[in-house]
Amino acid sequence: QVQLVESGGGLVPAGDSLRLSCVVSGRTISKYAMGWFRQAPGKEREFVATINWNGAKIYYSDSVKDRFTISRDNAKNTAYLRMNSLKAEDTAVYSCAVGSNRYSDYGIQFPHGYDYWGQGTQVTVSS
Repeated sequence: QVQLVESGGGLVPAGDSLRLSCVVSGRTISKYAMGWFRQAPGKEREFVATINWNGAKIYYSDSVKDRFTISRDNAKNTAYLRMNSLKAEDTAVYSCAVGSNRYSDYGIQFPHGYDYWGQGTQVTVSS
């Protein structure tokens, strides 16, 4: 069974930083894109960041560009999201996901581009 476990969330004041981790088991992620999405209370899940299978393509949502950094460590089967200069509007449950298709960059900025999802980790940013 493919499992993704996120960690690293917490409650921090605006301006602080957090690093989220996503450890994957049941699938070797080296041939797949990895993505981060978030969902705030009462809102739809939205795209945050993605890194394609070989790290050559990285995309961010406009709201996090220049503040967040996505990375991956295939040896650890893990993806990361470093979040700097956090704002109150970043408050959400952050989930990671494994891409649906090997070597494919198609659709990786959208939920339909991913097959497996973690349970999420809560990030709360206070002013």
